[in-house]
This record gives sequence, structure tokens and C-alpha cells, in this order.
Amino acid sequence: MKLRLIAALIFCPALNPGICAQENLVYPDTKTVNQTDDFHGTKVDDPYRWLEDDVRESKEVAAWVEAQNKLTFDYLKKIPGRDRIEKRITELWDYEKIGAPTKEGGRYYFFRNNGLQNQSVLFMQKTLEHEPRVLIDPNTWSKDGTIALSSVEFSKDGKYVAYGIQDGGSDWRTWRVMEIESQKKLEDELKWIKFSSIAWTPDSKGFFYSRYDEPKEGAEFQSLNLNQKVFYHVVGTPQAEDELIYARPDFPEWGFGADVSEDGQYLVLTVWKGTDDRYRVVVKDLTDADAEPFELIDNFEYEYSFVGNTRQVLYFQTNLDAPLRRVIAIDLKHPEKDHWKEVVAEGENALSSASIVGGMFVGRYLKDAKTQVILYNMDGKQIREVEFPGIGAASGFGGHQDDSETFYSFSSFAVPPSTYRYDLKTGESTLLRQAKVKFDPADYETTQVFYESKDGTRVPMFLCHRKGLKMDGQNPVLLYGYGGFNISLTPRFSVSRLAWMEMGGVFAMPNLRGGGEYGEPWHKAGTKLQKQNVFDDFIAAAEWLIEHRITNSKRLAIQGGSNGGLLVGACMTQRPDLYGACLPAVGVMDMLRFHQFTAGRFWVDDYGNPDDPEEFKALRAYSPYHNLEGGTQYPATLVTTADTDDRVVPGHSFKFAAHLQACQSGTNPTLIRIETRAGHGAGKPTAKIIEEVADQWAFLSKSLGFEIP
Repeated sequence: MKLRLIAALIFCPALNPGICAQENLVYPDTKTVNQTDDFHGTKVDDPYRWLEDDVRESKEVAAWVEAQNKLTFDYLKKIPGRDRIEKRITELWDYEKIGAPTKEGGRYYFFRNNGLQNQSVLFMQKTLEHEPRVLIDPNTWSKDGTIALSSVEFSKDGKYVAYGIQDGGSDWRTWRVMEIESQKKLEDELKWIKFSSIAWTPDSKGFFYSRYDEPKEGAEFQSLNLNQKVFYHVVGTPQAEDELIYARPDFPEWGFGADVSEDGQYLVLTVWKGTDDRYRVVVKDLTDADAEPFELIDNFEYEYSFVGNTRQVLYFQTNLDAPLRRVIAIDLKHPEKDHWKEVVAEGENALSSASIVGGMFVGRYLKDAKTQVILYNMDGKQIREVEFPGIGAASGFGGHQDDSETFYSFSSFAVPPSTYRYDLKTGESTLLRQAKVKFDPADYETTQVFYESKDGTRVPMFLCHRKGLKMDGQNPVLLYGYGGFNISLTPRFSVSRLAWMEMGGVFAMPNLRGGGEYGEPWHKAGTKLQKQNVFDDFIAAAEWLIEHRITNSKRLAIQGGSNGGLLVGACMTQRPDLYGACLPAVGVMDMLRFHQFTAGRFWVDDYGNPDDPEEFKALRAYSPYHNLEGGTQYPATLVTTADTDDRVVPGHSFKFAAHLQACQSGTNPTLIRIETRAGHGAGKPTAKIIEEVADQWAFLSKSLGFEIP
């Protein structure tokens, strides 16, 4: 470890433009600066620090972005077959996409995209048999589709809908209010909202939400997010008059999620301070005008996710004494811990979420990363398990305590989404709609294998490809991973992956440690000082694919976004010999400064904190930006990011790409593709998604050396 750390401290020179002789690529001449930081006595150079500046504020960074994009797009457009790939992806994408309905205030609502619309449209209908009509169409908000409808919340009586607007992919949201029957847009406009839920009071007069103070001009997309506060907004009044409900200026890093119990009696605030599922809970009795908020849970030791209530009894999903989670009941008349009761016991599979619908607990579990849904009565006794048509992922199952029906969507890697109505009394699923995509699902097969990681841990991996594919070690393989933040990867349908498999490729997706597939122990085994386990799991997956003659290193590509971008960056610096191409997207690449921008401070729960000496050593040992070494032949790499990403600021990718170009000793191209008017991913227009995927698949076809059918 010491030798590796010492070697990684040496930055390769970058005073001259890098040249890729085979492609005759001349990389932009990226300047370096004399910047050295002292971390606990260790000197660390950061010669590309200037690329952290906001591209909207720095002319120098903007010029660098323009030069890099010109090089990248000139390269990509010349790849043979690139236009055919985009045409086929467009054909596949052009199918009607309809989400599972929800029922609110006596009406049904669902999202629909007619095929190639940049944004999905919100529809409503009185019954499932009535002709639906458009309620909100975000495609009318901008010509290029970069303004998106991020989320909606309906008042209980169905009179109003509050809806969030996302501009250019930013995490900031502006919330507006519409009168549903008349579709009249009210004057209400709430700004500087981020990481917030919306919770209506039962009288529909207003709602609770969380917001930050307005940032300084020019710092909107890079400054740290601190001092979130909970407000109550009365419909029809200006935001300046909103009532402050709860704030903790003594703990500026705390954030708050608001829920109102279905009976309207309680405001439940979930208090968080990072990405870990460890919460405090604050409760306020809304029926008592003099009641003050009080702390029900006064520590950040365990998860307490509010599920619902029966009068004064509140139900929470928790990992207290249950690593795979369970549901407990807390009676507010006797809130002491020794009076808490278990309702739904911990099972053999990880409980991912729980809700109360139709007088039953709906438990959504992961069984080896596949969806499992079990219904329980209010005493916690199992009623039945929902049956699904094969290996796949289901979403939905929302609703209210007096509902007799709920809805869900089911899909798999090569099975397009189907939406179902589920009768809560009989347990019968009725197919409502089945997506019609221009391909035959019967031509593909999905299997799940298990392999051993470096330390002997058994890790599952999904494989999907055309039936009859010859396993001769020559197949192009796309290995996709994430491995972090308790997020689980499940077998869902994706047009882009289908297009890859149509091209003759194999799609492989391991469920790495750091995710939530097997509960809290699986998550924690891939965090902080154990983060290397995640990279070892991914490397072992690559080695398994080669050992079993599915592919070889020259035909193997790795891909991941955000934390998955970090995964790709770390694995390509640790084992550059193992892959033919790498696609790190919007990645966290500088592990020593990530906590100094926007939401980065939350991630110390998973990554650790560079301000801690021991955690600094672990972070420094795998930080992609810092572990690039001169004189190394790295795989062909296409870094992707966006200029308005205020989740993982693009400076991460800028610095990594610049350093990679300087360190690359071979002829493999090292390019960066920087999208404009786009953020971390959410709300990205369909047209931009298709263009980006076509560029990526074309890049892989050239880099891995296989012809496009």
C-alpha cells in the first residue's frame, strides 16, 4: 500500500499537448498550475485545479470545453456506422411509454410519452375507461426539451397539483401550483428548493416543503448546500410570506423531508445529514395550534423511514436490530423505546421499502436483486406474495389506506414494461398496457450467475444477450456497475442496452458491494475504508467474463455513471490492462475535494472524509484523478459529463480527462464529451439521450474492434 501511495503521488507532466498517433489526434494544450495541498503531512499536487471553475463563469474553462468538444465530436462523427446506430436506437426508442397509474382525489393520473417526445406528459382521467386528457405537458416549456417536469404532488381533495420544474438538468427546482379542474396555473412560485418533498395538509390550503437560502450570485451551481429549512406555503400567497416551521441553524448540515400522515394529524419530519439511511425524526401535532415540534428519535444511529399511521401509532421501516430491515410501531402515547413493537419482522431478503395500501402493509423486497412483493395484514401476518412473470423488476404499488386497488409496472432487460392493475382483495393482476417495441423479446435470454470476488465473497451478476450466442471469447461485452449508497441495480428494460445487444454485444451487470441488494451489511462492506471491495468485485466480474470465454480484455468495455463513474475511473487506473474501453459518466474523480462542492459533503457517509487522516489514506489510494500515472497505456476512454451538472460538478471529469490525456502513453483515444444544457441525468431530453448513446456505442464499436451489423 505504501509503495502504491508513493507512486500515485507523482503526477505525470502535462506541459505539451498529448498526441494519439494512430488516430492523429492532437489534444488541446491544457495548461497546468502550481497547486500543492498538504493533507495530514502528505503533499498532493493538483495541476488542473483551474478546471474546477464554473464553465458559465470562466472564459478560460469555456474555451477548454469548446476545444475538447470539437475534437471529440469530430472524432465520433467519422466512426463508420455511427449514423446507423443512432437511426436504430431512434427506431427502438419510438414506442409509446405509459407509466403505472396513480389514483389521487378521485382521478387517475399517469405519464405518457408517444415515443420520441423529449419529456413525458402527465395525463388524467376520471376512470380507467374514460378518455384521458393532458394535464401538464413540459414539452411546451422549451424548444430543446431541456426544461423538465421533475415531480408532482396532488392535494388530498384533488383540487390542486403542485409540480416541480427542473431547468437544464440542475438539482434546483422551482415549484408551481395548478388548479386541476380548470387547469389554471396559479401565481405561486417557490424557488431555491432542492432535495425536498412536498406534503399537502388535508384541507388543501397549503403544503410543507424544504428550501435553502438564495445562494450568492454566480455560486448557484457550485456552493455547498447548507441550512435547509422547513416552510409552510399557503396557496395563493407569495413565497416571502411562507411560515417557517422548523430549522436548526446550530446544525447547518442537516436536511429535512416532510410527510403529513394520511389522516392529517401529524407532520413527520425525517432529519438527515448525509446519504446514509440514519435519521432523526421530529413530529408535530397539526390538530393542536399550540403544539411544538418534538424529537421522537434524537440520534442518527438507525434508519426510521415513515410508513404511515393508525391514529396515534406511527409505523417506521427500520434497520434497528434488523440489518435486512423490518417495520415497527411507535405509540405516541408511550414513545419510549421499551414500548416499541415489531409489526413486520425481518425476513430472509432485504426489505427495500414498505407502505400501507388498502389496509395492508406492502413490502417490496430484493431476492438476489430481483423484485419480490409480499402483503401483510396490519398485525404483520403474511397474506400473499405477488406473482411476476419471470426475472425482472417491478415498481409502483402506491396508494392510500382505503384503496381497493393499486398499480405496478414490470420489465426486464429484454422485456419492455407492462403495467398492471392489482386487486388488493383478490390478489389478481390485470394487464392494462404492454409496450410494443420493434423487436422480439423471445430472441434474447437473461441469466443470473454468481462469482467469487478477491476475498471470496459471492457476488451475483446478470447476463443478457441474443439466444444462441457463441461463447468463444470474442464477444464484445459491456460490463456496467455502480456499487454504492445502498442503491440496488435490478433487471430493468433499457432501449440503449437492447441496441447494444442487437449489435451482437453481451450486457453484464454485477450487484457489487456498496449497494443495497443484501441489506445494510452488503452496503457497509463497500464504504469508507472498505470501498476497495467494490472495485475488487468489479474487477473479479471482468476476470470471470474472460475466464469463462464470454469475451477477452480487448473486447471488454466497462461503464458506470456518478458513483459508477468513480468505479470505472478507479478500476481503469488499477487494472488498465483488463479492458478495451472505458465509459466513465459524470463521475466523482477527485476524492480529496469532492466534499467541497454542492451536495458532495453528503457523500462522506459512503466515501469517508479526506479531513480524517485514516480515511484520507484510503481515498488517496484509489482516487481516479490522483492515481493516473505517466507512461501508462490506458484503454480507449470516452468521459461524459454536462456543463450544468450541479450534483457531481463537471470539474471532476474535466480534471480527470485532462490528466488522462497527459498520462496516456499508447495510441488509444482519450476523449471527453461535454453536454450543454444538461445536468447529472434527470430530466435530460430524449434527443440528447439518443445522441449520447449513439456516440458511446459507436466509440465502443471502434475501440473494441467489431463491425456494426
